[in-house]
Amino acid sequence: MASSSEQSASTATAAAARQAITPELRRWIIEQAEAGFAAPVVLQSMRDAGWNEDVAAEALEITLQDHLNALAEQQGQPPAVKVPEPLLDESPAQIDAGDRAVNILLAIAKPRIVVFGNLLSAEECDALIAAAAPRMARSLTVATKTGGEEVNDDRTSDGMFFQRGENPVVQRIEERIARLLDWPIENGEGLQVLHYRPGAEYKPHYDYFDPGEPGTPTILKRGGQRVGTLVMYLNTPEKGGGTTFPDVHVEVAPQRGNAVFFSYERAHPSTKTLHGGAPVIAGEKWIATKWLREREFK
Repeated sequence: MASSSEQSASTATAAAARQAITPELRRWIIEQAEAGFAAPVVLQSMRDAGWNEDVAAEALEITLQDHLNALAEQQGQPPAVKVPEPLLDESPAQIDAGDRAVNILLAIAKPRIVVFGNLLSAEECDALIAAAAPRMARSLTVATKTGGEEVNDDRTSDGMFFQRGENPVVQRIEERIARLLDWPIENGEGLQVLHYRPGAEYKPHYDYFDPGEPGTPTILKRGGQRVGTLVMYLNTPEKGGGTTFPDVHVEVAPQRGNAVFFSYERAHPSTKTLHGGAPVIAGEKWIATKWLREREFK
């Protein structure tokens, strides 16, 4: 989790930026954006006018984000919500996750995708597989039409769920994830382990719950929407099995100990978080997935 001093500094900067955003400044920033000027150009103009760089950058980000959110809601999209986010403002090569230094291998802003290296040790990967293997069954998906679960032909894996904090390995990994993504442990669903044999796959889908489905209100009672996903690779398949993001033509290779994180601030395809598990061509694939909710998951 972020230190109290880091959080205080960030909060103070955001507060100062909001105080400095007059209606006239807001209109000017939006006009520059609509005229096609890139954010760095607008920021430089503000600096040339005497703005403090940190406050100007925060004011620019807040104004543009507020403007985009307003446009999205006018188009009937759900409102944006707070999401988990690793501390990458200074482009670190590593993040201190408490008991482990985690490498940053890739970071994409839109959609928000971060690939982590060295998130899990080889021993932790093996321990999760060993504990999960006797409890595997055909994977189910959440049925948003009813609020229950169902077998889905798009998902041809076997899986199981650990209870949150079920054993020391699971608890240690959950604490590491909470610090890495700056998100409370209690807002996470139980860790799910999945096993894909040759030919098995999970076709492209979204992890949030469709607001338009009749069963979604029942699902949301347990902790609100899903707002982030972390997929951890417990082994390295011989061929295939990557995590794909079709909207942005990205595929993350499954490497033991690494992970891919993505967040979605609204339950809408505009987040471009359509993703899938590509078919395993040779060997097998084991992953552990952590879904993160808005509130405490009960």
